[in-house]
Amino acid sequence: MNAAIRAVVRKAIYNNLEVVGIERGYSGLINAEFKQMNLGSVADIIHRGGTVLRTARSESFRTPEGRIKAAENLRAEGIEALVIIGGDGSFRGAKLLSDEHKVRFIGVPATIDNDIPCTDYTIGFDTAVNNVVDAVNKIRDTATSHERTFFIEVMGRSSGAIALESGLACGAETILIPEVKVSVDSVIRKIMKGHERGKLHSIIIVAEGAGSAVEIAREVQEKTGFDTKITILGHIQRGGTPTAHDRIMASSLGALAVDLLIEGKDKRAVGVIGGQLQDYDIDSALSCKKTVDRSLYDLAGILSI
Repeated sequence: MNAAIRAVVRKAIYNNLEVVGIERGYSGLINAEFKQMNLGSVADIIHRGGTVLRTARSESFRTPEGRIKAAENLRAEGIEALVIIGGDGSFRGAKLLSDEHKVRFIGVPATIDNDIPCTDYTIGFDTAVNNVVDAVNKIRDTATSHERTFFIEVMGRSSGAIALESGLACGAETILIPEVKVSVDSVIRKIMKGHERGKLHSIIIVAEGAGSAVEIAREVQEKTGFDTKITILGHIQRGGTPTAHDRIMASSLGALAVDLLIEGKDKRAVGVIGGQLQDYDIDSALSCKKTVDRSLYDLAGILSI
């Protein structure tokens, strides 16, 4: 998110606009945690993970009273429009604030799950995938040396995007995602087929929404007798130095959000489709459901035979 914040601040200042940072998201909006931003505020942050403005969940913002307070604080601060950097929940919150209190906003998609339909990629997704691939590369050394089957659980309660793309990139034998139901017995058959042709180790990538890697690994070990190991990557996927792809995309989308506000546009979400910058009505962006690329899933299965 830092690359996007940097782009918003500097593109706005370039166009003689004042910028205020809101710390801790909607929670900070309700608590008036405002921070005047200048060129120096975003110096030396493009290479840093996370967000310098920090983030927090806000149950109060879910209530009409909370949104009234947020709108009052915006008016008191003289803020005329918002750039919302986040995922589906952030966008829906912004839409409510706009519908109820006429607050102008542009949404910039940032979530490692890559589940926002108005864009091919969301900010943070490429970095998360590369974090997983880096971890699996290290785990594979042990799997090969010790002839073991490793089950690696990655984030993705409702979206298997991280599991799919990291699994394909690192040559996983099996990828389990919530969008495609696969039985444990079919996983075992794949492992056994590889074992019969002399394969001595396997890497299984499991999106958390597809089931518990611990339980799946236990069942596989009980039925096959193979030595299985489990690694749950957890929040290691969310941090680290952003990739060049994420930095460039975040910079482009942040700058586009400022351009749209200058043009007088409102209630839009920006994204990248087919390598081109796009913007969409927020209702269109929220009404669609993004699914994983089934052709990639099929390809991963073919290449892991």
